[in-house]
Amino acid sequence: MLVPLKWLKEYVEIDLDVTQLADDMTMSGSKVEGVERLGKDITGVVVGKIESIEQHPNADKLVITKINIGEETLQIVTGAKNINVGDYVPVATHGANLAEGLKIKKGKLRGEVSEGMLCSQEELGIPNNLIPEELKDGIWILDQPYPLGVNIFDVVELQDDIIEFEITSNRPDCLSMMGIARETAATIGSSLKYPEVYIKEEEDTTLGVKVKIEDLEGCTRYIARVIKDVKIEPSPLWMQQRLMKAGVRPISNIVDITNYVMLEYGQPLHAFDINYVEGNSILVRKAKNGEAFKTLDGVERQLDETMTVIADEAKGLAIAGVMGGEESEITDATTTILLESAHFNKDKIRATSKKLGLRTEASSRYEKGVDANLAAIAADRACQLIEALGAGKVLKEKVDVYPEKKEKRTLKIRHQRMNGLLGTNISIDEMIEILKSLEITAVLEGEHLIVTVPTFRDDLQIEADFVEEIGRIYGFDKIPSTMAKGNIVVGGKTNGQMIEDITKEGLLSLGFNEILTYSFISPKSVEKINVSEDSIKRNFVRLLNPLGDETSVMRTSLLPNMLEVLSRNINRKVEEARAFEIGSIFIPQREGKDQLPYEVSNLVIGMYGQEDFYSLKGVIEGLFNRLGISGLDFEVEKNHPTYHPGRTANILVGNHIVGIMGELHPQVMENYDLSKRCYLAELDFNLMIQFTRVDTMYKPLPKYPAMTRDLAIVVNESVMVKEIEKIIQQQGGDLLESFQLFDVYRGNQVAEGSKSVAYTITYRHMERTLTDEEVNKVQEAIMTSIKEEIGGTLRE
Repeated sequence: MLVPLKWLKEYVEIDLDVTQLADDMTMSGSKVEGVERLGKDITGVVVGKIESIEQHPNADKLVITKINIGEETLQIVTGAKNINVGDYVPVATHGANLAEGLKIKKGKLRGEVSEGMLCSQEELGIPNNLIPEELKDGIWILDQPYPLGVNIFDVVELQDDIIEFEITSNRPDCLSMMGIARETAATIGSSLKYPEVYIKEEEDTTLGVKVKIEDLEGCTRYIARVIKDVKIEPSPLWMQQRLMKAGVRPISNIVDITNYVMLEYGQPLHAFDINYVEGNSILVRKAKNGEAFKTLDGVERQLDETMTVIADEAKGLAIAGVMGGEESEITDATTTILLESAHFNKDKIRATSKKLGLRTEASSRYEKGVDANLAAIAADRACQLIEALGAGKVLKEKVDVYPEKKEKRTLKIRHQRMNGLLGTNISIDEMIEILKSLEITAVLEGEHLIVTVPTFRDDLQIEADFVEEIGRIYGFDKIPSTMAKGNIVVGGKTNGQMIEDITKEGLLSLGFNEILTYSFISPKSVEKINVSEDSIKRNFVRLLNPLGDETSVMRTSLLPNMLEVLSRNINRKVEEARAFEIGSIFIPQREGKDQLPYEVSNLVIGMYGQEDFYSLKGVIEGLFNRLGISGLDFEVEKNHPTYHPGRTANILVGNHIVGIMGELHPQVMENYDLSKRCYLAELDFNLMIQFTRVDTMYKPLPKYPAMTRDLAIVVNESVMVKEIEKIIQQQGGDLLESFQLFDVYRGNQVAEGSKSVAYTITYRHMERTLTDEEVNKVQEAIMTSIKEEIGGTLRE
């Protein structure tokens, strides 16, 4: 929002310099993006009158003019085509400085002396896109006689400070001069002066204008006023200057007046040539699907039923709140106009503007929200200016269709809460005065302030909004700085986080690299790992707004991501790899879709290269040993669809299955285009945390010697060493210190279908020296159980 300071001073008394004003406004919440001094570097330009114009003797396209600047008459050579004798023009004299660093000096043009230059608006610092079309390629012809020789900026208010405000979407009321003036008055403690809106003369005739609103969702209020005997001409210089400073190009008096009122009050207006409004009838309706409409910019646009149009009995006249139609626009031949001042649904205007790719000054205001109660004031203000400028005669006829009037809201706020949140001690009277400066009425009733909110402040909905209003006008910079109070808590990692760090350190020390993958995966990923149809891993949490099918669900397993990583490395000729990831999987709750899913932390380990099943088993044992997890065991798993049958084992801690490990199934390898055997393990990391004991327990070195025995037994080939070790543990009792498998033999000395398994068993008593009899007794018990339970015999 561009705000010319001289225009702003019409509504509020300002004694501050522009820099201080900009700082104060920023501190009160109206952020200033910048301040530009228009015409600040322009000097030496005065008012002159053209006394004569003669053809240049040596150039067909140049003329020699005599310019009276009061104390002297200058000879100036120019190529301008729009000048006439008697015109008052800006004259840059010898030594003058113009826009963009242009400096004027006396000289000769084609042999004739030229003592200065006649100036255009662009040369005086006005951007080319804001200059009226009729003046773009010519000299600026002043609108009336002015004292000759006076500085041009003393007679036309061209030099000005232009303040640019950033208006946030929740403050559409500030997209107007009156809105900024209201904020300025409240900020600097000055009074606000509204324009005195009245219509002097109203023609006591009517044209029988009718207005009907069919699309009540799209339009909540429509006002129509009629002006006759319209004279289309340029608007006065003061109005043109204000529009140009505010970033709007002047066009003609009627159009300029509607733009002026829009900038002043924030209410867009539109004028139709009533000769093109059939039946003098206005119908606000929904557009038809595929309806073609040519807008003022000459482009034919296709509308649909989500858009609102202003129409007559036969055709569309305007796209509501966005742009008028080409047929009914104001032209030099217009004599009677219908002035529209309406309120449209902001959401529909925003959607329409976006669909059509058409954004205007009107739509930018409507889409943020315009107060419906502004419509009547703005219409009367426009009629007042039309009368004051002699642009037409306003008829007494006025149509105002307003089915549901917007009323002020009343809310209760706690004044103690205001100070409590702000950390201030503002008195109740001061709070009431602050709110009053923002045109919010406040009355004290007990512990509450009863506030009445004006209809242009839709952003004030809850108590916290008033805390902000009081705080920003009081001055956030006035709030004293205090030290934070409260209990100081020393930060630190949780037990689970520390165990996760130990796990990562352990795997890194074993040659693994940590990977991080997305939690969003494709639902087809479970098919690639051969998950059964009834598996819980097919029960996904689905995203409402996925980027695509490949990332449309939350993962129920870390395995697919790990396999993607291993496949990518193999295909890029990486000969061997070890990787791991600790991440969450997401399992929906069965109770209902509104419940958050279970989030379970898992660990996945993957490896290929110079590896086998036992390499992975060693990794698991080393990791669990580092975590202090005791009772680790492995159990054969033959039915898991993802892993190779016969090369897969469940990982147990006591009676709890904490995971699975093994070689990947050949079918899964084919699904992921894996050319090397891959070994993977999946573990429930939450369970691992429960079993972890990171505190190291020490015991004294033994005082008494150990006794060792070697035991070689012959068992059937189908017997697993785990069964033998279980018997050794059970029968070894308190004397058993350790045992170690050191040989598995198949050969001539062992019957076919059998194998010899040999162990070294260590016995020790912590309080005395063992005897051979004691050890032999335990050995015999072990051997007896082996024979009875698994049919084993002592190898001879």
